[in-house]
Amino acid sequence: MELNTDLHLHSPYARGVSPRMLPETLITAAVRKGIGAIGTGDALHPAWRKAWQSHLENDQGTIVVPTVEVQAERRVHHLAVFPDFEAVEVFGDLLSPHGCRYENDGRPHVRLDGGGVVAAVHEAGGLAGPAHAFTPWTGCFSAFSSIRDCYGDEPIDFLELGLSADSSYGAGISELHHIPFISSSDAHSPELHRIGREFTRLEVHEASAAGVLDGLRRGQVVMNIGLFPEEGKYNETACTRCGQHISLSEAIEHRWRCPFDGGLLKKGVRDRAHELWDDDPSPRPPYLHRIPLGEVIAVVLGVSSPNARSVQVVHESLLTRFSTEIAVLVDEPIESLVRVHPAVGRAIGALREGLVTLHPGGGGRYGTFELRNA
Repeated sequence: MELNTDLHLHSPYARGVSPRMLPETLITAAVRKGIGAIGTGDALHPAWRKAWQSHLENDQGTIVVPTVEVQAERRVHHLAVFPDFEAVEVFGDLLSPHGCRYENDGRPHVRLDGGGVVAAVHEAGGLAGPAHAFTPWTGCFSAFSSIRDCYGDEPIDFLELGLSADSSYGAGISELHHIPFISSSDAHSPELHRIGREFTRLEVHEASAAGVLDGLRRGQVVMNIGLFPEEGKYNETACTRCGQHISLSEAIEHRWRCPFDGGLLKKGVRDRAHELWDDDPSPRPPYLHRIPLGEVIAVVLGVSSPNARSVQVVHESLLTRFSTEIAVLVDEPIESLVRVHPAVGRAIGALREGLVTLHPGGGGRYGTFELRNA
């Protein structure tokens, strides 16, 4: 069976996360989005594990996969997924001698290199790989020039692309040719334009957390669905102070200081990925670029926020008819959508045809988009 999965989320026990990120809220959002398996995020935190205990089996049939993000050597973030909370507790015990204070932060820091973290995950019975691998500040390719430099001889099980990259960014890196790419939301709040804004469609043999891990282990990625990379906050090289975009050669010439205001220039994901290319692109499962439904409706209605009341009314009418946001964005015929809301239906048709003008993000500012012929 095919299953939509979003395996990288966070809890209120991590910094900068909404207090509304609660198990019941996340399950409800996953159902409305069309996500069949959702990561808990922050599973090392004892109080967060306790909060999930009564939701592991739920009436909605949502599969709950224990997951955690760990920061290790050189501030690199690593994503780990487990078959159950018992395996997470074993992982926590293995990290404890290395400074892991998981009772203080849902995204704990440890005094280990990447290989040490992944080895501990494997010993505990889980799978692991770099979180948002290409992202500046905390992606593995921001600190290292290869997977081997980061993880040594310990094999990774997957690579999470991050919001500023799609499959094409890693397809020309030879050491990644046989590593599955996954897409996740890294959501810090439960709105439907955050949850599942990026997700992975997996082929699984069993509707369970263990089945999800088995699908990942065998590389059974059917497709990745996510934002256009240009929408990410770090797609192009830009100034973190004024937001001015600049070419890689100019950034090097100016010693990574903005020529306009002296602010720090941050290398964009696109430039970094191209630096690492060393081979012809390898075949990958399809990557569908989709913009969250609330953002599409907001553009059509000419309002600034997907949380606006007018947007929510249209959004609800579409989900009442078609059940999930993913069905509206990916699966339903455009003719059916137009019968519910002509303008939004045409806009989704334009999105599916790639009739999108993109204004890339950079320096910590999200990119924007315009739909043509919508």
